[in-house]
Amino acid sequence: MRIGVLGTGNMADALATHWVRAGHQVTIGGRDQRKAELLAARIGGGARSGSLYAAAESGRDVVLAALPFGAGAEVARELRASLEGKVLLDCSNPVGPGFRLLTQDGVSAAQQLASAAPRAHVVKAFNLCHEDVWRMRPPVFGGRPLAVPVCGDDDTALARVRELVTDLGCTPVAGGGLERAGLLEATAALFISLWVGHGADVQAIAPPLAYAAGPSQPATEGGTRV
Repeated sequence: MRIGVLGTGNMADALATHWVRAGHQVTIGGRDQRKAELLAARIGGGARSGSLYAAAESGRDVVLAALPFGAGAEVARELRASLEGKVLLDCSNPVGPGFRLLTQDGVSAAQQLASAAPRAHVVKAFNLCHEDVWRMRPPVFGGRPLAVPVCGDDDTALARVRELVTDLGCTPVAGGGLERAGLLEATAALFISLWVGHGADVQAIAPPLAYAAGPSQPATEGGTRV
């Protein structure tokens, strides 16, 4: 795929590195083109660099918005003509001080991108983990690949993002339409507060799948149904 990356930060670095290794053609774009050049050189593998506009133009198949919440919609609005008809992948987290969700008005960060670039096909993914998890080769824990929820409305866009998830060694999970992206963002806010604020093991919150809707057979203690 031809992938444009908007941004030069840690998420741009982590994800683009995997995609270059998988054989995709990647262009890194930033307002500071020197930073874009340095990141492309560090990634290697033929990664290119340029302006935000150049990255949006070159991302014929997918454009990753690896930008802080707030900046993403602004940039998407500026580039909306270049993003028309393209897959716009959002990995941002609208989380503020005190682990507060910044989209409590109900309009998710992903939906704000979709409003800013209304002819793009916005997909939400890669927002539930720290960038160092995405740097792993691959992110596998206890023998099980990391599952990545993906939300969007366009089938072609979803298929492309699922391929990019697989390129990281992860398993894509259908998260529903873009209207559910806000749930992913709220989940990230909760998880971050538990991980960072309380040192809690978030994996311990959820029971195994077989028990998600209740055990198929009543549990027993000492042979007695409970």
